[in-house]
Amino acid sequence: MRILSLIVILFPFVIFGQLVTETITEEMPNDSVFSATIHLHTSVKPYSLSQKNQTALVSFNRKSSLFSGNLNPLVDLNYRYYDNLQFRSGVGIALESNVQKKWHYRASIIGGIGSGDSTFQTNSVVVEGDKKKYTYLDMKGRVTYKPNEIFNFQVGIDHNFIGEGNRSMFLSDYGKVYPFGQIKATFWRLEYTILYQFFKEQAGENWQRKNGATHHISFNAAKWLNFGVFESVIFQPKDTLLNRGYDAEYLNPVVFYRPQEYSLGSSDNVLLGLSFTAKYKKQVLYGQLILDEFFLAEIKAKSGWWANKYGGQIGIKGRFNSGKSNVFYRTEYNFSRPYTYSHLNSGQNYGNQGMPLAHPYGGNFMEILGEFKLQRNRWSIKTFFSYFLFGYDINGFSYGSNIYEPYTNRPYEYNHFIGQGKGNNGVRSIITVSYKVSKYGNLQLFFENQFRYDTAFKHGNYIPLIGLRSQLWNDYRNY
Repeated sequence: MRILSLIVILFPFVIFGQLVTETITEEMPNDSVFSATIHLHTSVKPYSLSQKNQTALVSFNRKSSLFSGNLNPLVDLNYRYYDNLQFRSGVGIALESNVQKKWHYRASIIGGIGSGDSTFQTNSVVVEGDKKKYTYLDMKGRVTYKPNEIFNFQVGIDHNFIGEGNRSMFLSDYGKVYPFGQIKATFWRLEYTILYQFFKEQAGENWQRKNGATHHISFNAAKWLNFGVFESVIFQPKDTLLNRGYDAEYLNPVVFYRPQEYSLGSSDNVLLGLSFTAKYKKQVLYGQLILDEFFLAEIKAKSGWWANKYGGQIGIKGRFNSGKSNVFYRTEYNFSRPYTYSHLNSGQNYGNQGMPLAHPYGGNFMEILGEFKLQRNRWSIKTFFSYFLFGYDINGFSYGSNIYEPYTNRPYEYNHFIGQGKGNNGVRSIITVSYKVSKYGNLQLFFENQFRYDTAFKHGNYIPLIGLRSQLWNDYRNY
């Protein structure tokens, strides 16, 4: 345990990443629609990819050497008009290396200055300044040790994503990065992943620590069919009664968290999930079901009991060729009942640094989204459209949308429904045209058109954006 703690403490200063692990990016050109196989598992990302398609500005690969690596520059230059002219400008580097085919490192760091509101800061850490002018820093990475074909050990500060969708109801790359340790075992048709996560929340002027532990089992039942089981627990290392640290019981790689929670007599937050993926050639049907709390008798009674907290996802995506163009499409439906992911306080909810760990809307919503992307040579056109119903809190009560509001602040016990509170029907539409300027770091010049409308505020706006950006990470502006 001391060794793990030391690694976590030192990691921000000596930060590495993984050469054969892809960063979490948009679906095209680096999408997850692979050819069907009973040995390949793609639900937990970043996942292993070959190095054949990687292009580096500086490469130190030698056939006779046990050490190899790549170095690429990163660029983040964006200008947009939203009430006034706002900008974000940053530069950085991405380093990848491989040692003896067993150790893999990946690191990226980018920072700069900007102006604008929080929706333009994305997931970067604001080092100094306010919402109008600020300096920011975004760094992430991981170090991996793969002793054989079965086991894979990782530590890092990064995002992790579970699922095949644009969103994830389990664990998403939306929000802030966090330190983690991961153990992955792949054998027969099974892949078993364990994540030990270290989160924090703002408590006045100080930070309050909280921990997470996650299990995920991926089973390839056939060449075209996969099933997944998800389990996660959030717990406080310290409260007013006890300094627990990282509970040794949750370090057990084979324990089920719900029975363990009951045996400890704790009020830790446990979530369970089921998923499936069905593939036909380059078309994929996928889905997720997340269970926070529920009582079957109340569901049958259709009483709208507040503690029936669950959500789900169903979607279809695929790729095809049209002449010399590559085309990607997706249609996806997501929903979450009121109070899903919330708990008694911020130290127990399913969030990190003020942001949800799963879907960015949290609870009390439904969403339909569609994507269509066309790529030809260096040019690409991407379209995104979503319609959603979301309920805001009103009158000092929590109606289940904000996971950082305690569920004890609910207005009543029964008759809860999606969209309750101050209902909002919203639309998000994005059209992006981009041109790949350089293959190094996937550098692209782009022009983006956003349209947003919310009925709760009877307000819509058009936001044009132009920039030069290394397309190596998800830059969420679509919610």
